[in-house]
Amino acid sequence: MIRFLLSSLVIGLTLSGCVTHVGRKDTTFQTSTIDALIAGVYDGDYSCRDLLKHGNLGIGTFDALDGEMLVVDGQLFQVKSDGRVYKPSRSIHTPFATVCHFRPESRMSLQKGTTFAGFEKLVDQHAPNQNLFYAIKIKGRFKTMHTRSVPRQTKPYPPLNVVTATQPEFHFSEVSGIIVGFRCPAYVKGVNVPGYHLHFMDDAQTRGGHILNFEVLDAEVEIDELTEYHLRLPSSVQGFAEADLTKDRSRELKAVEKGN
Repeated sequence: MIRFLLSSLVIGLTLSGCVTHVGRKDTTFQTSTIDALIAGVYDGDYSCRDLLKHGNLGIGTFDALDGEMLVVDGQLFQVKSDGRVYKPSRSIHTPFATVCHFRPESRMSLQKGTTFAGFEKLVDQHAPNQNLFYAIKIKGRFKTMHTRSVPRQTKPYPPLNVVTATQPEFHFSEVSGIIVGFRCPAYVKGVNVPGYHLHFMDDAQTRGGHILNFEVLDAEVEIDELTEYHLRLPSSVQGFAEADLTKDRSRELKAVEKGN
């Protein structure tokens, strides 16, 4: 059974300024919610320096939606809308991110020809408990890699599905690199991305983005089962206070995540 961390207000939720649990094993740490991001709440209120206290692997975005975030082995990377990888200062802020202290408990190989959809089926068989969180790291060679990134936005911020409708997309061939991300359970709909959410960076740390599809040449997968969930809410952000988070944004999320 998943054991949720307790705050003084709600199970599993922490508001800005409350005491947080830093460095806990098997814990998914998240700041803000995916529906807030979809609604256009892009103002970063949590520093990446503080975020990295909660994990050495993760994904997210940056203040004003300025690109895709990867946290790999405790290092922070930013894939901007030109598809290139940058190393931002840890003082930069994030409006949405998910991290964990990655300690893989299982491993598996991906055979040549495995696509994103095929990978999902294999991991679902390997990690059948759909009610837990799983952190994922993949290292390997890819015949093709299809990614995207989002450009920095200016106020008034448009909804995320409007931004991604014209998002820059990138197609790489015969590329080696690393994939990091999470598989989240269905019941976090509106809070995080149910299912798989993965970001890519090549070995040269020059290209990457949010993954739309890939085809494997050969790759190794590491999986970490996460049994605790810690959600921090941006109570000081006016946009979060004003966002309508009562809507079902499933269709918007599908368009954002899968590019269709």
